Amino acid sequence: MNNSEQFIVLNETHLPQMAELYKNSFGREPWNDDWSDKNQLTQYIKEISCSFNSLNYGLFLDGKLIAVSIGMIRHWWEGTNYNIEEFCVSPEFQGNGIGSRFMGMIEADIKNRGLCGIFLQTDNDKPAYNFYRKNGFSDLSSHVSLYKRVKE
Repeated sequence: MNNSEQFIVLNETHLPQMAELYKNSFGREPWNDDWSDKNQLTQYIKEISCSFNSLNYGLFLDGKLIAVSIGMIRHWWEGTNYNIEEFCVSPEFQGNGIGSRFMGMIEADIKNRGLCGIFLQTDNDKPAYNFYRKNGFSDLSSHVSLYKRVKE
């Protein structure tokens, strides 16, 4: 870790920084998510980062949040995991190993906490899929995500 890097567990005071980083990361290619409704964005980040057993990590460089992992500790019959809801690295820092280094810091921390593993979901047609595969994640062949739209 560089002297100017700081890896911390985030709390509610970091919500505005988390929301801004998330919007900047997913508001461009290949996702193009429209987070122009600031209230909708704030509520989403609050919902996923302030739940029971939430565990959110941040990586700061020179005092600026450049990577975030928003998730929770989830108990399951096979053991207790860290479930990542959202993970992103600031676009200007992508592709230079910071994401992998950040993931390694998270792995070390959850191992110290006695957790069994990390669970996450992503689209297999996005660059994130290859990032996770490169960092040791594998597909769960029997796991399927389902969705039904009910609003026209």
